[in-house]
Amino acid sequence: MTSFCTVPTSKLLWLMSAPTWRADLLNHFLALPQGDKIQAEYVWIDGDGGLRSNTTTVAKQVKDPGDLRVWDFDGSSANQAPGHDSDVYLRPTAIFKGPFRGGENILVLAETYNNDGTPNKTNFRHHAKKSMDLAKESVPWFGLEQEYTLFDGPYYCGAGTGKVFARDLIEAHYRACLYAGINISGINAEVMPSQWEFQVGPCEGISMGDHLWMARYLLTRVAEMWGIKVSFHPKPLQGDWNGAGCHTNYSTKEMRELGGLKKIEEAVEKLAKKHAEHIQVYGEENHMRLTGRNETGHI
Repeated sequence: MTSFCTVPTSKLLWLMSAPTWRADLLNHFLALPQGDKIQAEYVWIDGDGGLRSNTTTVAKQVKDPGDLRVWDFDGSSANQAPGHDSDVYLRPTAIFKGPFRGGENILVLAETYNNDGTPNKTNFRHHAKKSMDLAKESVPWFGLEQEYTLFDGPYYCGAGTGKVFARDLIEAHYRACLYAGINISGINAEVMPSQWEFQVGPCEGISMGDHLWMARYLLTRVAEMWGIKVSFHPKPLQGDWNGAGCHTNYSTKEMRELGGLKKIEEAVEKLAKKHAEHIQVYGEENHMRLTGRNETGHI
């Protein structure tokens, strides 16, 4: 007979609010030798635009994503597949050094595929990669400015206008990105209290998305250690505050050469004709931030 223990609701609430990281206990075990085995943490984007991860053991050091196995998971638990056909497969696409476990351990960014080999409905990287490959000769560069807001549980972390919160967390994220090999180019505090920004780039082609998403993952993992929640919502707080966006700086080889201003102006004119169509796929609830106020243009 299988026995079950009942945990009082009050105890569950305490466990949910308890610190998630005990470095004083964990560091002993992280210092233990692991032989020739490597821990590979697969990271992917789920059906709600969030980030998830699983870790597997690899027999030896790996440098090429093609040397890693395709792994599967229950997609119904990540809003990526129905319950009756829930297998979703993770195909490695990029490798980064693992800043949480150190050593030769790695982080692996992965795409999601259905069991018939087709890209999962949430696998936007697959389609983006095709576009980047078609534009390869133009050598597209991206510089991304990711703004975000920090919350302590459900409460806003700001301690008053002009105050800076969680600088230690920010510095930890910066160093984790550098260690991992992410092309992070800077950080700064933003206008709203407890709002920060990090910059990724310049990155060429699809590596733009790989580095941005892994930097986002590292930020959420570091914040977990502090017991802080990260929000990328465009307007996390209503009122006369700046929102949070991800500003994209873009150029092609022609734009960066002498006389490139003309090419930039031509591109702007093309984008203007498709503005309404494009803004629909730039993320949800941008209308809350793009009001024409607080340093934004109107949507």
